[in-house]
Amino acid sequence: MDVPNIGSLHIHDPGPPTIRPRIPEDIVNSHDRYMVKLRNYCKSLPYSVESNSRMQEMLDFIVLRLVQCVEARDYDPGFQQWDSMLVYWGMLKYPIPKDKRIALTKLYFHICTAPGMPTHIVSACSDHLYSWTKSKKKMTIEDMRLPWLPLYKILSKDLFLARRQYEISQTSWYMGFIAETVRRFFHPSATDEILSIIVPLINPTNISRTLAAQYYLLTFLPISHPQTYLPLLFRLWESINSYMYDERMLQFLSRLSETHLDPTTSDPRKIQELPDDARSDGESRPHWDKSDLDTNFRWGGLYKDVGIFTDREWNLLMCKCLASMEIPLADAGSLTTGPSADNQVGFELRRLPKATWRIASLARIIVYSMSSDGMPSPGSNAPTPFLTPMASGMNTPLPHHTGGTNGSLADYLSAPLGKGGHLKAKTYLAGCKALDSLAKLIASTEGFFHPTNSGSWTNDLSAFVKYIVADFSKRWHEEQKADCKTPPHRRLTRQMKRELVKRLRTVCFLAMFSQDSSTVSNIQSALKSMSILEPDLILHPILERAVPALEALIETQRTIAVIKALGAIAPALVCRDVYYPGAKHLLPILELLLPGIDLNDPLKTFCTTAFLVEIAQYIKFGELTAGGGIVYNTDTGLLSTEVPAMSLKLPHNLENDDEEQFSKEEEDAIVITMSEQFADWVASFLRRVITLFENLPEEGGTTGAAGGQTEVNLVDAVCAAFSQICVHLSEPLYDMVLNMVFDYASSNVRTNAVRAIHQLVECVANANPQKTLAKFLPMCISNIRNELEHGASSVRTTSLNSTSLPSDATLHWNLAILRGSMYNDGKAALKYKDDLIDLFKYLHKKTLSKRGFSSTGKLISSTLLTLTHTYPLENKFVNLDEWTSADFQSSHHRSWGRLYAPEDVEISWHVPDQEEIDFALQIFREVVEPTLSSIHALLEPGVKRDSVWRNDFCRHLSLVRNAFSGIPTFAKEVVSAAEVKDAIETSDILHEIPEMIAVIECLQSGFALTDPKDPRHQYITSLKQRFGELLHKASGALKSQGEENILDAVQMLLRAIRTFMLDYGDSRDSYYVQLDRYQSELSITRQYLGQQRWPRAVLVRRARLYHAARLRWNSVERRRGVLENKLIDEVTEWCMWHYATVRESAQSLLDSLCSIYDGPRQRSLPLLYKALDAGTDDDRMKGALWTLNTASFAKYAVSNPTLIPEFYQKLFGCQYNEKPSIQECVTALAETSLSSFIEPCYMIFNFENSQIAAAAAALRRCVPKTDEMDLVSRCAAQRKERVRLWNAGIESATNTILTIAQSPKTHWKYAIIAIRSLRTLIRKDAPMKPDHVKYLLQAVLDSQYSLRYYSQRAVMKITRYMKLKTFNDDVASVMSAHSHNPLKRTVHIENPTSEHAMHWLAGFRTPLDTDKAQREPILFEKVYSGWLAWTDETGFLLPPATSTPTDACHFECHEARDVIRKEVTQSLFWEKLAKHYTAENHSEVIIQDNASCVKSIFQVLQAEPLEALRPTLETLLADKEKNKQRGAAELLAGIICGSKHWALDDQTKFWKWFTPQLKQVFSQTNNDMYTFYNKDPRRVQPLVDFIMEEFRTVDFNAETTFDVVKVLSFFRAFYEELDWKFSAWSDDVLRRCWIEIGSEHEDVLAYISEIMAFSDKIMRRPNVSALQVEDVLQESRTLPLDADIMGQRGLYHEGRVLELVKKFKVWRDERVPGVRAFQSTYDRVGIMVCRWLFQLIHDTHASVAFDYIIPLMPELFRFTEVNDNDDLALRSKVLLNRLCGVIPPRPLLLPVLDSMCTAIQTSTSWRVRLKILPLVQVYYFRQGPCISEIKAVEMIEVICRCLDDEIVEVREMAATTLTGILRVSPRRSVVALKDRFVRLAKNSRLLNRRDPSYANAIRQRHAAVLGICALVESYPYTVERWLPALLTSVLVEYTYDPIPISTTVRKCASNFKKTHQDTWHEDSKKFTEDQLAALSTLLTGSSYCKFMQLVAFAHVNTNRSADA
Repeated sequence: MDVPNIGSLHIHDPGPPTIRPRIPEDIVNSHDRYMVKLRNYCKSLPYSVESNSRMQEMLDFIVLRLVQCVEARDYDPGFQQWDSMLVYWGMLKYPIPKDKRIALTKLYFHICTAPGMPTHIVSACSDHLYSWTKSKKKMTIEDMRLPWLPLYKILSKDLFLARRQYEISQTSWYMGFIAETVRRFFHPSATDEILSIIVPLINPTNISRTLAAQYYLLTFLPISHPQTYLPLLFRLWESINSYMYDERMLQFLSRLSETHLDPTTSDPRKIQELPDDARSDGESRPHWDKSDLDTNFRWGGLYKDVGIFTDREWNLLMCKCLASMEIPLADAGSLTTGPSADNQVGFELRRLPKATWRIASLARIIVYSMSSDGMPSPGSNAPTPFLTPMASGMNTPLPHHTGGTNGSLADYLSAPLGKGGHLKAKTYLAGCKALDSLAKLIASTEGFFHPTNSGSWTNDLSAFVKYIVADFSKRWHEEQKADCKTPPHRRLTRQMKRELVKRLRTVCFLAMFSQDSSTVSNIQSALKSMSILEPDLILHPILERAVPALEALIETQRTIAVIKALGAIAPALVCRDVYYPGAKHLLPILELLLPGIDLNDPLKTFCTTAFLVEIAQYIKFGELTAGGGIVYNTDTGLLSTEVPAMSLKLPHNLENDDEEQFSKEEEDAIVITMSEQFADWVASFLRRVITLFENLPEEGGTTGAAGGQTEVNLVDAVCAAFSQICVHLSEPLYDMVLNMVFDYASSNVRTNAVRAIHQLVECVANANPQKTLAKFLPMCISNIRNELEHGASSVRTTSLNSTSLPSDATLHWNLAILRGSMYNDGKAALKYKDDLIDLFKYLHKKTLSKRGFSSTGKLISSTLLTLTHTYPLENKFVNLDEWTSADFQSSHHRSWGRLYAPEDVEISWHVPDQEEIDFALQIFREVVEPTLSSIHALLEPGVKRDSVWRNDFCRHLSLVRNAFSGIPTFAKEVVSAAEVKDAIETSDILHEIPEMIAVIECLQSGFALTDPKDPRHQYITSLKQRFGELLHKASGALKSQGEENILDAVQMLLRAIRTFMLDYGDSRDSYYVQLDRYQSELSITRQYLGQQRWPRAVLVRRARLYHAARLRWNSVERRRGVLENKLIDEVTEWCMWHYATVRESAQSLLDSLCSIYDGPRQRSLPLLYKALDAGTDDDRMKGALWTLNTASFAKYAVSNPTLIPEFYQKLFGCQYNEKPSIQECVTALAETSLSSFIEPCYMIFNFENSQIAAAAAALRRCVPKTDEMDLVSRCAAQRKERVRLWNAGIESATNTILTIAQSPKTHWKYAIIAIRSLRTLIRKDAPMKPDHVKYLLQAVLDSQYSLRYYSQRAVMKITRYMKLKTFNDDVASVMSAHSHNPLKRTVHIENPTSEHAMHWLAGFRTPLDTDKAQREPILFEKVYSGWLAWTDETGFLLPPATSTPTDACHFECHEARDVIRKEVTQSLFWEKLAKHYTAENHSEVIIQDNASCVKSIFQVLQAEPLEALRPTLETLLADKEKNKQRGAAELLAGIICGSKHWALDDQTKFWKWFTPQLKQVFSQTNNDMYTFYNKDPRRVQPLVDFIMEEFRTVDFNAETTFDVVKVLSFFRAFYEELDWKFSAWSDDVLRRCWIEIGSEHEDVLAYISEIMAFSDKIMRRPNVSALQVEDVLQESRTLPLDADIMGQRGLYHEGRVLELVKKFKVWRDERVPGVRAFQSTYDRVGIMVCRWLFQLIHDTHASVAFDYIIPLMPELFRFTEVNDNDDLALRSKVLLNRLCGVIPPRPLLLPVLDSMCTAIQTSTSWRVRLKILPLVQVYYFRQGPCISEIKAVEMIEVICRCLDDEIVEVREMAATTLTGILRVSPRRSVVALKDRFVRLAKNSRLLNRRDPSYANAIRQRHAAVLGICALVESYPYTVERWLPALLTSVLVEYTYDPIPISTTVRKCASNFKKTHQDTWHEDSKKFTEDQLAALSTLLTGSSYCKFMQLVAFAHVNTNRSADA
């Protein structure tokens, strides 16, 4: 064979000129921005697409069908069908006209908010709402308004479920999601109305309701005009201690911050200008007085002190920010107690959409609050300002050894710092307050970024930095655009940008070495963003860290971290637009990374390859010769001519200013010179890759891969990097690489690298398929033929697990190479077509082993795919015409990192031409077709079917299968009208007219053969049909063959069927796979959010995704003819075959077929059901059950009511087979089906919704008129018939299941399934069947617990629906489950005040006057409003009538009620029920379900069953046994709660019987049994009276605590249930408790502390003039900031606290120390106080505690030093730590700090001082943003005084505290302290040990040294300019001083070494040589130390010579 001449080929030959596809004129000529986007998509494709007009016609048709479905109320399945078509249409990127978008949005909105709409329809519509409204440019509030009230009504009704409401749906989540999606379309004039409805719901005594109200407010309030309500939100926020509240509030504020950068958004004039045309029924528009808001002048936005926030609000935000980092200081609760308060929150709140992560919200708030709003301070690189006071003594007294006229040493240390300096104007970093706050925050937390101090908080901190930089970068680039709406004076400045990066980079450099992957990922993202913003500040420090890590390879983890960091900053290295000087550093880094390709260190290899991929996509690897050319040896990669050696050095300094500066021309010259060494590097890299391949493990295992999954991933990663490099090689370098790969491939055969060599060759083929084929194909063909001739692959095998023979290695090696060569351009293979066809034939003839014929099939598949598929040919970083230009060849370095706009990209596609099509057809004619004939021959009768037959069958079928899998886009599938009609008739969609079953029209998508009249199309179609018929025949033959060894043949058959049925369209270019890859590439290459220009490779992927979307469109509707139906039947049969492996493969295939084809379910279900009949083989039955258990069948079978009866009949019929494996299958299937089985309710299909109708009519006007006038009526008629069939199916299913459940032969496991199903089948839209109700009621008495559990739930559901139907006349209320109480009356409340609220609450204590109550409604059940404000109208209740009311029951419920009455009015029923209730269990409290079940019965039948129950109940009450008492309690709780609606006479009769027994009941009960279900206490007045009397008379100091604890336990249950309603009793209860605070019983004191905490919570009141929303809003805006509007101050217990303060002094004197100390009143009350305050600060009203804590603070400090009562000491310590985790009311913020400082200064106990000092640090850390600089300086002065404490531990703790505080203190204070400590140290002299003043002298010097060390350690990761001298000239002098001075010095030195070793290569440059020597002495006492070796190493690195 002649070897072709490859000399004329070029690496990137564009080939013959291609004809650009025509873009339709209506797309080309449009200038609409969305049409321009479409034009860019169309331009990227290699074929013409449909015109916009045609696609708009298609959209009109889809919309028309949607409207028709809505008009016919055909929501399911009709509406869903066409909704899915709308989804697919949207993938095609054609724009939706605005009028249609608006009309569609309104229609979908009203569908979502229609009462009773099925959840799955709401889900689909909500997704559309999000996609249509997410763009703020496509629709604004000027275009559309939407009502808010319908969403709110559904959400507020559904969120909190009734006890009997067991069905927890996703309705709340969807309503919340929709509200958040469309909130910007709520009219801003609705703000007052929203507030008037929701603000009254705020009641801090109930955190769940308060959080719900907050969610409603923050979700529904329009964010465009927050000026009216924002002050109220902040005042509320300050008063509520809740982590969940914080998170939601921060999310809201982050949106506000971003939205209101544009000042016009909040312009009040817009409210009047917007049409208010979207009011729903019930919406009003109150207009409140807003005269306090200044709107008279030109509107300038919401800007305040910091962004849109006042200074006070900003300080609160910063405190929340610190708390959000979750850094444990003293303990886990010292930072925030909010999570503890949230433990009270009910599960309902977790049904709402989660708030955005608080870390992301905080970052956004900070970034979008940045502006030039302050005086700038000196930048980070400016000299440190020296504002040290003069040494004259005017500001600071001179130090003296002892006290004198100038004061003591403590006076000196604590003298005022920088006196008078506070009068100067305050400055901020870069003139930005927000940035300054951020810098302080980072400084205070930087120690927690270090890997040695990492924990759960590190992820939060690193994520915070990531979000800060990402949002800053996004905002920065947005503000560079011409259309930016942010005023110029509010925009970010370059100084802010630079300072931000400087402040954040240090912590990033620390955290980049973390071992936590999430932290490292966050830091990488942050570094990338910062390197885009300020590349010079990031690149050089990273390079400085990279060199030692990559050269020394000391720590693997450190090396990996550096490589990841380099990958993150890759754009700064190679993108010339990002950082022009960065490119010169590229090659040295690449050289250092070569050892990263290491098989023994996979993680390092993954990181290295990721970096190379990132780099290679931006550059061209090729020489840039300035003069004469350089010649390479293309075989070895070495230079063929000598060139001068070049020295490549990395920068030595951190700052760009310190690095040598070059002009652009000089930079280019360096890069040009550097490029000469690309060849050496590429060659070295390839050798490393080959070495890695050679060392792979041997192939083995079931997959046949070399090694495990790690090795497979490793090879993939390395080849991905190599492929990217090959694509961007210059022509000489490509030739070199090609030759090196060829030399290796032709001279080696390695069994462990067969897969690897295939991928390696694929890499070079991807870059240039012509050269690759020319190089490899002749060799491979020759070697393959030679091997086959000598017997390779001649041993017949068919098993996947068969091992290849060593003698076949060369064959497999060459096959892998050849397959890799056939990778890219199909045109390159045409010149070898004769050779290839001959080879295919010869291979098929000779390859008999499994691997041999599989490889042959894959080779043919790859060849055909390459020939017939449409795909991009290249993805270089520049367009191909530019790549091939001469100018680019010589100056490509200037284009490195170029980004493209979509319209600028020119993509080269492979489109099959005629010659390629002919070649593909030739392969089928000459290779595939004969093989098909061979298979036919094998299937003829009489052929012996032995192992040879099996081998021939498998290898023939393998070839055919692979051939057809290679042509998914070869011939477009044509579906005839008859086939469409037949498919609709046999569709899985049942009972729908044909017009409403969506059928799509095929679109252009790059198929090679599209004309069905084309003979070629007819040939390939007929051949495929023949292939399918053959598969059907083969399936039948294999089934008839029996269980002989045909397993491999069956597996091959199933794979072939999968190919025939599924390999079409986007099967090889899956839309969803391409989407994932596209999004991944976007994420990797994104430089900032909102980026518009991208690397070219990303846009090529984007074009490929769009191509896949069009293929996906054509793959949605597949032809299902007679042959396809037969194959579906065959696959179903194989799903039930004997071998599990075959069943699993077939089940997977059938599941895939169901997802692609319409109709397989209907065909398969009868076959599967038949296999469940009695007498079926176990394996077949098992296969049928597992097939039904797939999502395709189980959900389908139970979602269509007409299919349910047969499904359950077959399911329950399986109980005859007792085999455990079968029953396991049944259980799994039952659980799967029940999870998808929802309650049937079809009311929505018969209910006319006016809003939906109006929206549909509006949408219909947007589409052309149609003649299909009768279609809607036919559809409506079909819908009615379908609902009738559904109802019949449900009735049949109910009867079927009921019959099975009632059968005595039914196993209890099946009975549970039955009863769960019957419970679901209880409907609110149909009458309840008596048999159904009777069975469920009788099952309550079953001995099986699970049956009782589900049946009780069913009874509750029955009675709930009876109530719902009885008290609702309209269908909408029934659908929305909104019941109307006939006794409810609406009362108008006029001018409510706090006194009115107190009077109303006091009424709960007054016994009910029934006569008055029946005239005037006064009963109030659920008190959720009235705390902060009242609504205008509130619902109160009347009591029931005196005598028995009329028989009120809905006519549909009569039979069900009669059944219940008949059962429960028999004593036997209650006796059996009581038996079960009193059975022994582990419950200490009553079981709520039991009580609810009893309540439900007594609610429906009222007092009728009482007489039947009374004997049983009296028996239980008389029994003292615990379980009997619990059972009695459950029955009584049900009776009491169900008696609410009894006639008053019946209630009186019951209480008359029960009241005398109360004493006995409570005396015997020993657990918390009774609950009141949040009722009005006046309804159970005898019980209330009894409990209150017991509480008043119980002896708190009885000899035993049993009786008092029992009473207090019941009393606690009583007041907790009453909650806010207990206010009327609070004062009396506290008076009773207060006299007992000295009780001898600890349990009693615990209850008292709970009562005190609870009473504080419910007695807290807002301080507003009137409880009206308007007044609350106005006073929140106008009253002083410190006004306690929300009742934050603790006033309720103020008198009692002051009394305690006085009494503690007496009790302290009376206290007896020692072992009996705990019995002292002082200790007992102290523990009680600590308990009480601890509960307060862990509750939602924590802020009230500070008014109590401040007076008690001295005593709390004394508690901590108690050494004979550990409990008291520990409780007080924890309490003091935890109080730091709460933000006090602002007026008390400084008094708390003052009390700590006072205690430090006045306490005589050194232990107290020792414990308070760290508390000061924690408090300052937590509340720092709210503490002024003046106060901070005063605090520092107090701490400095402690440096002179007589106790060394106190001194050291003071130094530690000072360190923490100085990190965020004013710089001038630090400098002043430095001079003070240095002067003190120099003036201190050590005396003789015998000198009396020796101790004072030691203390003085130690104080000075501690102060100096505190200064040093306050800058742990930087070196201030004064620090070297302080360390080496001052501190070093005291190295050998006596202990503790020398110990302190050495500890400080050790800490300095530890914190600076990572950055020593930078920090060492701040020291002179003499200082370094002195520092060495300080560290170890010797200048020859490891630390100095590090110093030397750093110098070597920075001063490497040119020849090093």
